[in-house]
Amino acid sequence: TQEDENCPLPPLDGYSECKDKVKWMKTMWKTDPCYSRYGVNGSLCSILIYLSEVESWCPVLPGRLIPSGFEEAVVRDSLKGLDPLLENIIQYRWIHQRIRSMEDIWVEAGRSLSAKYNLTGRKAKQILVHPGVVTDQIGMARAAFSGGPLGELVQWSDLISTLHILGHQLHLSASIDDLKIFLGGKKNGCPPRPTLEPDLIYIDIIGLHQMQNALPNIWGKFKCAIRVLDSFGTEPDFNHAVWAKRHNLHSPYGSLNLIPTQFYTMFPHTPDNTFLGFVVQPHLSAKENDRLKSITRKKQALVYGKRAEFWQAKTAYLDTIHKYLDLHGTVDKSVSIPSYVTNHGIVTGTEVHALLRESKVFVGLSFPYEGPAPLEALANGCAFLNPRLHPPHSSLNSQFFKDKPNIREVTSQHPYAEAIGEPYVWMVDMHNTTDVERALNAILNQTIEPYLPYEFTCEGMLQRVNILIEKQDFCSSTGSWPPLSALQVVKAEVNASCNQACQKEGLICEPAFFPYLNSAQSLSKYGVNCQTSEQSDGYLVLPAYMNNIEHCVFQSDPLLFSCVRSHQSWNRMCPCRDYIKDQIALCKACI
Repeated sequence: TQEDENCPLPPLDGYSECKDKVKWMKTMWKTDPCYSRYGVNGSLCSILIYLSEVESWCPVLPGRLIPSGFEEAVVRDSLKGLDPLLENIIQYRWIHQRIRSMEDIWVEAGRSLSAKYNLTGRKAKQILVHPGVVTDQIGMARAAFSGGPLGELVQWSDLISTLHILGHQLHLSASIDDLKIFLGGKKNGCPPRPTLEPDLIYIDIIGLHQMQNALPNIWGKFKCAIRVLDSFGTEPDFNHAVWAKRHNLHSPYGSLNLIPTQFYTMFPHTPDNTFLGFVVQPHLSAKENDRLKSITRKKQALVYGKRAEFWQAKTAYLDTIHKYLDLHGTVDKSVSIPSYVTNHGIVTGTEVHALLRESKVFVGLSFPYEGPAPLEALANGCAFLNPRLHPPHSSLNSQFFKDKPNIREVTSQHPYAEAIGEPYVWMVDMHNTTDVERALNAILNQTIEPYLPYEFTCEGMLQRVNILIEKQDFCSSTGSWPPLSALQVVKAEVNASCNQACQKEGLICEPAFFPYLNSAQSLSKYGVNCQTSEQSDGYLVLPAYMNNIEHCVFQSDPLLFSCVRSHQSWNRMCPCRDYIKDQIALCKACI
């Protein structure tokens, strides 16, 4: 084996079998996937690192130290360290492509955040990542290259990039066997590694079910370390197995009995869960960004919909828009769409951004719900036509939401964009020609600059995830986060949820504070006189009081605290907090 200039063989005194092991590994490393899991990719450098640090056949390379004890998390200036983990896992191929395409942006965001905040003194966490959606049993990873849904893969890509830039040690799983190997349930061809004791496990509901079935005697040990990526959110009553069964709240994704803030959502749907988010790609490289900036905006619109069913029964709506604008689409070429639409077929992200840069309007068709694309349109200076949903869609009346573990009402195709409002987002009734024309006339008579909320930038996600990793702790009862100094108590009107009551005051409901209000002594500080009181696990609106008889009811089951439920005759006592503009997951005292 020849030495190479990037990774020269160190002196081999005392390691007589090193060369033979290197030769063997050069040709045989693909015979067992466990080698690539340890970072072997066929290069001499990766082989030497494996043979010196995982096994002991070769000397440790100069400059490399075997970590022991506390290892500090240092903000990284490259994503290349992810390559050995990602390049040999075919299920991560789309994720890997997105990560590599955004490396410059992530690295710059890490530098920028480091310049603003002290990120030293953090422990490098051991983090297991298991997206059940990429496992072969589900197959989403394969569909990603043929027009399949990308929202969840976008979020997983951005989470992995975030964790790596923040300096943590990642262990990527793409199968049930991987889970077993990492957590001690299965041996493989490599020397047995010490069972991973992860500080955190990022998983989705599919992956959690896989973990529960494959490791029934182990998974509970890690329950408090679990963070569940859950695009649309899980409400406390659906999460609580006994409550859900008692009240016939059937969902294949519910009854997990986690703390509701362990569910991490795509958008800030409900404060009962934690907002993780993702990154809207501003774009790829400086060169491509300059090219995008040079594109002239035309009198055209891009229609939001890659699949045939999105376009069904929308012809009259599109006819109206076509009177004002040339229409373009990115639909599979086999799909039949109106003849006046210029169809570019399924295209790359770069091409979508170019189309958005030359369009005035991004046209919503009412589905898909809550995807990344409308925010990408705004980031490219393209207004979004956001269809209202009458009546609002939920698991009670929509086939799509039928099995979702919540009854949240979706009032438009994109509620987050709805809250941004004009001049960026224009609400329309697709079946009302006058309403559609009103919005189009206003858009054509305005010019908007690209707009992207900070929470959907790389830096915003780095800031948010870093604080969640450092402060949000479900394994220990010591400490309080958010800090109690952020608590602001609001008395809700009868029939109002805490979500509504806090919003009315320009605040957000904070479920972590419910326990601090859950006693007569606490409520007395806020002008509530509980002459009589009781504990109950029969309601989702506690703590609450009946004003006419000065009777208070307190929650006996902490998994049933909820921000989003209301009562027709009780007043709720609501724990609220402030938040940073365009970074709703964090209070002003949180950073």
